[in-house]
Amino acid sequence: MFARRQNWLAALLVGGGLFLVIYGLGGQAFQNTVTPVSMLTDTAVATRTPEPIVPTRTPTTAVTVTAVTDAAPPTVAATPSASLTAMAVASTTPTATATTTALPAATATTTPATALAAAPAASTLVVLPAVIATHPAPMPANLRARFGVTAAASDVGPALNLGLNFGSYLNWKLHANPPRPQGVQFWQMIRLSEAGHRPDLATIAQVIDGQPGSFWVIGNEPDVPWQDNVTPQRYAELYHDLYHFIKGRDPSALLVIGGVTQPSPLRLAYLDTILDSYQARYGIKMPIDVWNVHAFVLHEERDSWGVGIPPGMADDLATPYEIGDHDNLAIFRQNLINFRAWMAARGYRDRPLVVTEYGILLPNDYGFPPEAIASFMTSSFDFFLTAANDTGYPPDNNRLVQWWFWFSLYDYPDYPTSNLYDRPSGQLTLIGHAFRDYVNARLGN
Repeated sequence: MFARRQNWLAALLVGGGLFLVIYGLGGQAFQNTVTPVSMLTDTAVATRTPEPIVPTRTPTTAVTVTAVTDAAPPTVAATPSASLTAMAVASTTPTATATTTALPAATATTTPATALAAAPAASTLVVLPAVIATHPAPMPANLRARFGVTAAASDVGPALNLGLNFGSYLNWKLHANPPRPQGVQFWQMIRLSEAGHRPDLATIAQVIDGQPGSFWVIGNEPDVPWQDNVTPQRYAELYHDLYHFIKGRDPSALLVIGGVTQPSPLRLAYLDTILDSYQARYGIKMPIDVWNVHAFVLHEERDSWGVGIPPGMADDLATPYEIGDHDNLAIFRQNLINFRAWMAARGYRDRPLVVTEYGILLPNDYGFPPEAIASFMTSSFDFFLTAANDTGYPPDNNRLVQWWFWFSLYDYPDYPTSNLYDRPSGQLTLIGHAFRDYVNARLGN
């Protein structure tokens, strides 16, 4: 799931006569040695531990695939939710002035009646600030900045030149001088492990000093054994130390909590433990400038396909999502609504929310052809642009989500299903064309 060069690993598991082939990715070794900033590039090669995201079919069992529908999601542990208002935003053509950017119209999202009580639509013109506000109210710079992608820096310029209009990108690294063609914004990331963080403080300091006011994402999927794999208690400690180090050198920096893979009850319990551990250890509420979550729908089970069980957590809240749930829009939307309700309950309603990864990871021949993925993607954009309620971010007219990053601009060979751009041909994919047309229509291009 995470646009990085990987090695295939096949393992044959035998149990009760069932054969299951799982492929994986190699995991990145963590070091606390000084890494020259010049080496923090997309060409760096890393090794990884197995990452069994995708199950392989058995010879005798057909894969059941559920079409993209608004059917009610499977029952999961109860999470507070609020009534969702589908905001109909007035259509406005962007002007040439640099002071404000009007948010054009987007199709309102209808939330299943089984999940939420219906609420009347509101007709509201939302005008976004032209610059990112400083703490305590970070905001997208403009409408275009809301649309992000995960991408190697070398692919950003060529994709933008093809009309793929996004305003933000990240690639799980630090960059001392990230490319910013057409004014795109880059989000820095520090990786974690139980042993510490990568790179070390000397290298981080170089980037802080050269890139003031940056977004700093602290860790990537700390809840996943083959990603950062950090216990909640250790995450609280590492976040505390990095928060104070970065803010001490650059008070304008914006600290972003690492995104868990999906806003499921199990992952919310993992985040609860992080917040409680921080409060118990340091005597204050954990300071978070921007909340972050990934929005995949993947199986939760120990030693199985999907995203496993977070380190230090029990299995009792695990949700056994299946292959057909992977692009279920009802589950996708409800999980994000639940996440915002959880944020509000924990006292973070006044923080913005970014989804730094989401998309379709399972292969096309599992029932996820490009046309279905494009439909899922544009429907998710409709939701992000219009979903608002009384748990949403007040400076953004109570919208639930402020930024979102599609996975991926180009990821090959491991997770190419949702690619927007094809590096060998230098052309957009069918999904890329859908992204381009959707965003350009909203920007009036």
